Amino acid sequence: MRSIKRLTFLGSSVCLLALAGAAAWASPANQAPATPTATQTQEQPQQDQSKKVTFTGTIVKEGDQFDLREASGRVFRLDNSELAQPFEGKQVKVTGQLDEQAKLIHVDNIEAASA
Repeated sequence: MRSIKRLTFLGSSVCLLALAGAAAWASPANQAPATPTATQTQEQPQQDQSKKVTFTGTIVKEGDQFDLREASGRVFRLDNSELAQPFEGKQVKVTGQLDEQAKLIHVDNIEAASA
């Protein structure tokens, strides 16, 4: 009698584990999406943020790097020291692409700001 109960219990346990595994295998999280998800469609506007933007402020030197300090106090690192160096301490317009997370401007052009 004990062996029948034990076998019934083991058989039921194995069936439950098999059903749980089958349910997890068939869940949508494990399948490749057939259509773009909300996350995928939101990535395209982030690519559009890489458009050129113009910033105005003062070029300041921090160690070996140059930064742009806006009148509002925001500071952005500049990725091109060669372009920035002649403008150290001067009011400028910087055109480039902003990496908001790194607070870095990928500089395309720097010119003196008109008075």
